[in-house]
Amino acid sequence: MAEQRERDRDVDRLLTFVDAVVAIAITLLVLPLVDVARELGPDESVAHLLEEHVRELIAFALSFAVIARLWFVQHALVRDLVAADAAVTRFLVLWLFSIVLLPFPTSLVAEAGEQPGIKVFYVATMVVSTLFLSGIAWAVARNRGLRDSDRAPAPFFALVTASLFVLALLLMLVLPWLSYWPMLLVALDDPLVGAWRRWRGR
Repeated sequence: MAEQRERDRDVDRLLTFVDAVVAIAITLLVLPLVDVARELGPDESVAHLLEEHVRELIAFALSFAVIARLWFVQHALVRDLVAADAAVTRFLVLWLFSIVLLPFPTSLVAEAGEQPGIKVFYVATMVVSTLFLSGIAWAVARNRGLRDSDRAPAPFFALVTASLFVLALLLMLVLPWLSYWPMLLVALDDPLVGAWRRWRGR
């Protein structure tokens, strides 16, 4: 059994910083909806207002779910991290950049989400984010001294999510009438990884 080690103070501060920035980024998603609320007139119903801004609501819900999902994956990758080298730190900062950027394409989706260029920008941001997660997994796994556990994260799992994002984007571009519904394919990442593990006999 691996010896439990106390997490380095610098690593603890880094991960706290990452969590705080993710929380801010996910909160920024709701700001456009706050502006929408100000449009409600004294004689206008809430249902009518929501119907007029359904695109903004969908963009918010989708991006909230994506950021939350990406954070959970990141959290799992660094769960056993007690020290960090330059590679881990760089990939974490790069991943954080992709998360901070996401509210921008989200606002574009709310304004003109059916434009192919906006779809590419929006999904590409998520693909890049998952690739950085794969880099984090690689950096943590390659150095046993960074972890207090023999359990090493596998970069392959983040690549599954990235592949599902790419597949969703292709469907969105080839079949525009599907709008952003193909993004639900990302929910298949856990079942696919579970099936792969069972096939490998783990």
